[in-house]
Amino acid sequence: MGMNRRDFLKVSAGASGGLMLSLSLTGCAASGKRGYEPETGEWTPDAWLELTTDGHIYFTLARVEMGQGTYTGLTTLIAEELEVRPEAITPRFAPADPEYRNPLYKLQLTGGSTSLATSWEPLRTAGASARSLMVQAAARVWQVDADECSAHDGTVVHPNGTDSIGYGQLVELAAKEEIRGDVALKPRSEWKYIGRQRGRLDARAKATGSAEYGIDVELPDMVYSVVTRSPRYGGRVSSFNREDVLAMPGVVDVVEIGRGVAVVADSYWKARKAQNALTVEWDFSEAFSMSTEDVFNSYRKAADEDNGESERSEGDFESVAEAASRVLEVEYEQPYLAHATLEPMNATAWYRGDRAEVWAPTQAPDLAQIAVARVTDLAPDEVVINTTFLGGGFGRRLTQDFVEEAAEVSYKTGRPVKLIWSREEDTRHDLYRPAMLHRLKASVSDGQVTGWHHQIVGPQILDWYVRNAAPAQYPWAPKFMYDSLGSVGLMLEGVVTPKDVSAIEGAVEYPYAVEHIDIRHTHTDPGMPVTWWRSVGYSHNGFAVETFMDELAHETGKDPYQFRRDLLANEPRHRDVLDRAAMLADWNTPVQEGRARGIALFKSFGTYIAQVVEAGIENGSIRVYRVSAAVDCGQVVNPDIVKDQIESGILFGITAALYGEITLNQGEVQQSNFHDYPLMRQYERPEVMVDIVDSEADPTGVGEPGVPPVIPALGNALFALTGQRQRRLPLTADV
Repeated sequence: MGMNRRDFLKVSAGASGGLMLSLSLTGCAASGKRGYEPETGEWTPDAWLELTTDGHIYFTLARVEMGQGTYTGLTTLIAEELEVRPEAITPRFAPADPEYRNPLYKLQLTGGSTSLATSWEPLRTAGASARSLMVQAAARVWQVDADECSAHDGTVVHPNGTDSIGYGQLVELAAKEEIRGDVALKPRSEWKYIGRQRGRLDARAKATGSAEYGIDVELPDMVYSVVTRSPRYGGRVSSFNREDVLAMPGVVDVVEIGRGVAVVADSYWKARKAQNALTVEWDFSEAFSMSTEDVFNSYRKAADEDNGESERSEGDFESVAEAASRVLEVEYEQPYLAHATLEPMNATAWYRGDRAEVWAPTQAPDLAQIAVARVTDLAPDEVVINTTFLGGGFGRRLTQDFVEEAAEVSYKTGRPVKLIWSREEDTRHDLYRPAMLHRLKASVSDGQVTGWHHQIVGPQILDWYVRNAAPAQYPWAPKFMYDSLGSVGLMLEGVVTPKDVSAIEGAVEYPYAVEHIDIRHTHTDPGMPVTWWRSVGYSHNGFAVETFMDELAHETGKDPYQFRRDLLANEPRHRDVLDRAAMLADWNTPVQEGRARGIALFKSFGTYIAQVVEAGIENGSIRVYRVSAAVDCGQVVNPDIVKDQIESGILFGITAALYGEITLNQGEVQQSNFHDYPLMRQYERPEVMVDIVDSEADPTGVGEPGVPPVIPALGNALFALTGQRQRRLPLTADV
C-alpha cells in the first residue's frame, strides 16, 4: 500500500462519495464485517460508526434520546477518541437490530440509567480504532512510522508538523487497514471534550422545531386514529354502533381491535369528533375491579399471611429484637403513579402486505417489532422500526401497547395510520408505577440500632413486561410460542432470565452498619397493569428506608445527618456525598422561621447521592425553597447534562411527593388530566444546587438517581417543621 503523494491524490480525488469506513468491534456487531464492498458498491454498516470520503462522520445511536442527553453524551465519547469535535459527528437513531442490544438486558432498550455506563468503553474504543486506522493509512501514504504521526480535528498530521491529510481523503485506504493489537485509549490528562462543559448537540433542532418527535410524523395518504378503550383493565367489547359513526364526515373506518374500538378518519379532529358519537357496550366479567382501598387491604392480607422471600439476611434479627430495649415498627404506603410524559403515547404504522414500517417514540425498538408481529401476519424481521425523538419516556415507552394499537389499525384498514392518545387516555390507560406497602422494624438498645427488618409488599414488573420481552430475545420463534416464552421466562427467573429486582432494588443495598439485617419481599399482584417508572423500585424503597432512618434518628435523640454519618464508617462514597450535601446546605446553620431542613441519602443505578431539602408551609400548601444535592456518578462526561438530570429528577420526585396519586374506584382510574394529576408549576420550582464529585471511577447513571432521595428528604423536613411524621404519599400540609 505504499504510494507517493501524487498517487494518493489520484486515488482520493477519484474515490466515490459513497465509500465508507466501518468498524465491527467484539460485542458491538454481529456480522464481523468491516469496510466497503467494491464489487457491489455497498457498505455493510457496523453498530456504531461511519466515515465517508466527503468528510462526513455518522454515529448510529443505539440508545434513544428522550431528554436525558444520550445524543450528546455518547457522541462525545466517540469524538474524544476520534480526535474530532462532537459537532462534527451526525448521530442517527438505530433501527431495530440485535447488534444494538443493551448488554445488561439483552434487549434493545433504553432504561435503567445504563446508556453511558454500558457505552463508556465500547464507544471510546470505536473512536480510537477509527483514528488508528486513519493514522496507519496516512503513514503508508507518507511512508513514515505511524507512531510518529498524530491526529487532530479530523486530520492526520505528518511528523514534520506541517503536512496533513483529512479523514475523508483517507477513508478508502483506511478501510483496507487492520487494527494492530489493542487500541490505546487516550489518558484522562489528554481529554479535550470528556468532563468539559459543552452544549447539547440536539439543542438547535429542538429549539427550531426541526427535531422530529413521533407525534410530528406525516406520511402521504396518511389517516388518523383514536381508540376507545375499556374503562377497566381487561374489559372486552360486546357491541358498538359502527354504522352510525362510519356515516360521519371524514370517517374512513371504525374497527374493533384487541384493546377497544378504533375510529379512523382523514384528520385527527374528525376522528376525535366521531369518537364522541361512539357508544361501546363492555363485558367486564374478567376485568380488574378493585378500588384503592381494596388494593392495600390485599397487600396487608398478603403480608400477614406470608412474611415473604428472603432477599438479604445477616445475623439474627428476631433474637436481637427480643433482647432490645425498644423495637420501633412502622408501615409506609405509596400509591400508583402515572408517567405523564408531555408527548402523549402515539405511533404511526404502515402495513404494506409483505412488510410493515413504524415510526414511534419508543424506548424499545425490538419489542416494538414483536408488538407489530403479534397483530399482523408478519414476522419480526419483516417490520422496520424508525425511532424518533421522545417527548419524555420515564419508562412508559418501554411497553409497546401504543405501537401494537397503531399496527393493528393499519393492518385492518390497509392504510398508513397515525394513532394519538389524548391526555385523558394517556392518564387513564397508563401502565403505572406499582403501589407498594412497606413494613419496617428496628431494634434499639443503649441508643444504638442493633437490627433492621424490612418487608416489601407488592408486585414485580417483569410479570407484566415479559409478554413481549421474551419473544424479542428469540425473534426466530413462531408466534404461537410467544406467550409460552413469557411463561418460561417467569418460571426460570434468576436462572435463564435475570432476577426481577424491581420491587427490592435499593432496599437490599442498605448501606448502614447494622449487624442484624432481614430484608424480605412478599410478592402479591392485585392485577393492575404496571411498568417501569423513573427510578423504579428505588423510588418507593428510598422513601421507606430514608424516612425510617429519620425516625430512628429521632428515636435515639441524634441529629439526622450525624446519625447517618456514624453508620457509614465503612462506606466512604456514601459518607462523602452526605458530607458534601450537608455542607452545601449549611446544615448546622439555623433556617429562618417557618422553615425546616430534611436530609436523605440513597444509592441507585451505581450513583451515590445525598440531598437536603429546605421546606415550609405557605397558605396551607407545602413549599420547597431549596434543594442541595451532592452526587458521585463516577467520571463525568458532560457536567451540564449531569446537573440537568439531577435537577430534573429532583423536580420529578417533588412532583410525585406533592401531587402523585392514581386512585381507583371499582377498577376505574379517577384521574384524567393535569387538573387532577398535576405537575409542578414553574412558580413552585425551588432553588437547586448540585455538587458533583470529581471522580475517576467508571461513569454510572444520572437520569434517575435524583428522584429517590428527594421524596424522603422533603418528608423529613416537614417532620422537623411540624413534629408530625407522614408515612403515606403524597405528602400533605394538613397534618
